[in-house]
Amino acid sequence: MHEQSLMTDLMNKINAIGQESEAKSIVRVKVKLGALAHISADHFKEHFVLAAKGSQAEHAQLDIEVSTDLNDPQAQEIVLDSVEIEE
Repeated sequence: MHEQSLMTDLMNKINAIGQESEAKSIVRVKVKLGALAHISADHFKEHFVLAAKGSQAEHAQLDIEVSTDLNDPQAQEIVLDSVEIEE
């Protein structure tokens, strides 16, 4: 369930960007998974696909960077790096 709340928060941010930009769709989302985020890239992608269904990001390409730096201040975070929209 922890992943679901994280994904809900992330999708709220992504959808807000799409709405504020009056985007036709969101074409690419880039995220960074911290070394201690406790979710693999594959598992994150599965959750993203489900959470994005029916949203502007439903068909977005997902780029995931996985950090290995345990000392990074964001090592426990899932960071939204960028959102690319179609105007």
